[in-house]
Amino acid sequence: MDPIEKKDELVPEAKWYVIHTYSTYELAVRDNIMKMVENTGLQDQIFDVVVLQEEEIVETKTKRKTVLRKKFPTYAFIKMRPYDPASRESQRVYYAITHVHAVTGFAGPGGTPEPLKPEDIRRFGLEKVKAEDLGLQVGDQVRIISGAFESYFGEVEGIDFEKGIVKVVLSMFGKPTPIELDFNQVEKV
Repeated sequence: MDPIEKKDELVPEAKWYVIHTYSTYELAVRDNIMKMVENTGLQDQIFDVVVLQEEEIVETKTKRKTVLRKKFPTYAFIKMRPYDPASRESQRVYYAITHVHAVTGFAGPGGTPEPLKPEDIRRFGLEKVKAEDLGLQVGDQVRIISGAFESYFGEVEGIDFEKGIVKVVLSMFGKPTPIELDFNQVEKV
């Protein structure tokens, strides 16, 4: 399934929301919403639907294989125009999304759409972080906000703008330990 045509660059006010789904139906919900958007012409309202997954190595007695595991089971993320309960168009979009098979509703107070905070968007990795947004330079102190070294502090040793990677030196067991992290895994202190 191709991603929804990206028009969200034209709508800077588009927000990320969380949808609750039946267990194990996250990918089906994503695909069904994408088809619904194409069929109903809502490309100017709904821009992206994401199910966050990570690779995990599973070992059996004889084999090792890599499987995709959902980071947030029973949830999908949707990028759309801001929800306004007074707007007829917002109500139409809300109705269309909540009536897709296996969607139980939006995660928010009373089932109303509540946009994610910018720090949550960064932490979940829903959008790529640009180096300019971070304002990092070599020698800056950073805090790691996701991954195996979450909540550690370190110093920036190098930045690879093309790959979107920051080389950070942590102090572990009294020794400097260099690690490479994505831009969305660190924040400037």
